[in-house]
Amino acid sequence: MKNQKQRRRVTPFTLIEVVVVIVILVTLASVATPMYMRYIKKAKISTATTQIKLIDDALQQYKLDVGTYPSDLQCLMQNLDQSEKWEGPYMKPKVPLDPWGFEYQYVYPGEHNRGEFDLYTFGADGQEGGEGENADQNNWGGDSYSDSNYGGDY
Repeated sequence: MKNQKQRRRVTPFTLIEVVVVIVILVTLASVATPMYMRYIKKAKISTATTQIKLIDDALQQYKLDVGTYPSDLQCLMQNLDQSEKWEGPYMKPKVPLDPWGFEYQYVYPGEHNRGEFDLYTFGADGQEGGEGENADQNNWGGDSYSDSNYGGDY
């Protein structure tokens, strides 16, 4: 009977065992965190490219209906130009912000796309230029988006 009572006694973890587990967890976190952050940055760039394409498609549909591009992106949700041919809304519920919380920039007529429009975002830093996550994303084939990537012919 004495042997059974001694075998059932559970000893707590020693301080050294707890420290070793903490060191292992910190090491794993220090390796995984940069990989996770890189993935998040790439996902935001991809999201911006996709949103630019979606807004571009809505603008193309607007032009097919009305005959010209809108004066402002808000015209995709409301008939601000008072066009009789407007059949919107072309985007619901509103034009999204870019993944970094900034509004997309829309210029019509475009400076880069002659006869059409320029649509872009300045990236994470909100300033023109930059590299990586700070690079401008646009619809004229600059840093990431171009019609050739999407099979577009307009």
